[in-house]
Amino acid sequence: KEVIVDYTQCANAAGDDCSKVIESYVDGFPNKCTCDLEIAAEDIGDVDWEGQVFLYYGLTNFYQNHRRYVKSRDDKQLFGDLSSTNEDCNPFLRNNASQIYAPSGAIANSFFNDSIVLQYQSADKWVDVKVTGRGIAWETDKQYKFKNPVEDGSPAALQKAFEDAGTVKPMDWQKNIWDLDKTDPANNGFLNEDLIVWMRTAALPNFRKLYRKLVKEGEFETGLPSTNKYRLHIEYNYKVVQFSGTKSVIMSTTSLLGGKNPFLGIAYIVVGCICFLMGVIFLFIHLRFGRTTQEMMNIGPRSQYNSN
Repeated sequence: KEVIVDYTQCANAAGDDCSKVIESYVDGFPNKCTCDLEIAAEDIGDVDWEGQVFLYYGLTNFYQNHRRYVKSRDDKQLFGDLSSTNEDCNPFLRNNASQIYAPSGAIANSFFNDSIVLQYQSADKWVDVKVTGRGIAWETDKQYKFKNPVEDGSPAALQKAFEDAGTVKPMDWQKNIWDLDKTDPANNGFLNEDLIVWMRTAALPNFRKLYRKLVKEGEFETGLPSTNKYRLHIEYNYKVVQFSGTKSVIMSTTSLLGGKNPFLGIAYIVVGCICFLMGVIFLFIHLRFGRTTQEMMNIGPRSQYNSN
């Protein structure tokens, strides 16, 4: 099962388009804008969503596969070496005061920073569905590619380490690296799983990335009940209109074959059609210009196959 909710043009309680609200700045930061989008009952369906439920965010027309963008990162810094500099990260390497950005580079600077909360209606109020941001990143990335500069991953220890190294947050970030996750103090710094997921660049301009997983407890122990009414509460921060992109939230389950993804099926059909067409072309060439097996066996000195 899968539900896709586009919220590019979502409006706040006053009816203002959030994509326009955040274009104005106050004290150097974009205006805050939140919007609520109810999920239609027919999209949820009449059958419970059993098993693990995943929340993704999707972006379109965002070319994470651009060569300069892909190179604009400092892997030594991401593995805890705050003294490392990579000139490929320019112009997202230093600020005007020559302080190093941490993390540096275009990939980190464009970090997705919308806040998405799934809620369900209980009596007359909306209650947050419990989800987790743990376990969304690849274990190999967490083990071999990302590491905090200090073993103590508490926000206070991370703040001291980054400030002592003279680093500053990227120019377009609204939060400090040690304060990315206020609900889980251990999920901060370079080991923040949202950051790790974002740093693994997408191969295509239209992509989705894992955002949260449903915590299976209470009435959600077996999945997502279809009898509830759901909505998305979104803190709108990320700009996409400027590059003609869109944003969406995808709620999905998986099967033994994985999640819903039409790409592989479409690819098989296209390749199959190409192979069939080539087969027809070669069959026509063979029937029109080919020779029988007997003719091939009777090739002699005077045969047209002899170049002399």
